Amino acid sequence: MSDPLNYPLRRAGMDHDRYAWSMLADRAPFTWPSGAKLAVWVNVNLQFFPLNPTGKPVKVAGNMTMPYPDLRHYSLRDYGNRVGVYRVLRALDAHGIKPTTALNARLAERSPALLKLIAERELEVLGHSWSMDTPHVTGMDGEAELIARSLKTVRRLTGQAVRGWLSPGKLQSDQTPDLLASNGIEYMCDWVNDDLPYRFETTNGPLWSLPLSTELEDRFALMDNLHSAQSWAEQLMDAADLLHGEAQGQGGRLLALNLHPWVIGQPHRIKYLEQAMAHIMALPGVWAATSGEIVDAFASQQ
Repeated sequence: MSDPLNYPLRRAGMDHDRYAWSMLADRAPFTWPSGAKLAVWVNVNLQFFPLNPTGKPVKVAGNMTMPYPDLRHYSLRDYGNRVGVYRVLRALDAHGIKPTTALNARLAERSPALLKLIAERELEVLGHSWSMDTPHVTGMDGEAELIARSLKTVRRLTGQAVRGWLSPGKLQSDQTPDLLASNGIEYMCDWVNDDLPYRFETTNGPLWSLPLSTELEDRFALMDNLHSAQSWAEQLMDAADLLHGEAQGQGGRLLALNLHPWVIGQPHRIKYLEQAMAHIMALPGVWAATSGEIVDAFASQQ
């Protein structure tokens, strides 16, 4: 039996070459544009959940759970793209926040109304794979084709370069970052191990990893952790206060918020998003920006 501790990548920090080990408190301070202390990035997910998902090789969180046809859950997801998204965008508009949107390629094909909304508002789009039934996991067949097809479709239908990527469920195979870089992606949002962007190495050149918090995500807090919407809003405000305080002495910080219109766009929940955004944007030195703007601002100082 070989010694499990005896292998080439054993070292202090991380046992891989994807990114360098770095403690947040030890990094050189930096500032966001105009001297801002806290950058706020809101991502709005526009997703297509098939009525008959295969769930293979794994089921992505948020998918159908009842026997086919699971119209109750399917129509709830559709509610987000028909109704909830407009409430979410109005709530963000009220506080001068221009979100980014992660867009499944299948939804882009099926919903010209959403494409029109994205174009009218000039929203930056992240690649979000083909649908919420195309998880990216090690050992899957055809991942290279899936990524290429998804990005080609979204780029063609939106007319955007599509520089960023968010995987369904934030799942990645061992080659997902390499395939993203080979398809012109400059940053990805699947890794949640930091409060700032960091450089991520691939076989096809470097990417930026832009962390998108799961702990503060509406679906995770309300559906998985079973917190109330009021408690979720309090968590957002507490996170903003803490990060804003850290930034005063340690340099810029990032608050990343991941929203699902079928969750937070409900009439009994939307006011809690509005309350949280009012509190966050009232803090001094807050910069609301898209994901691409944040990556560019951070990279320019590295």
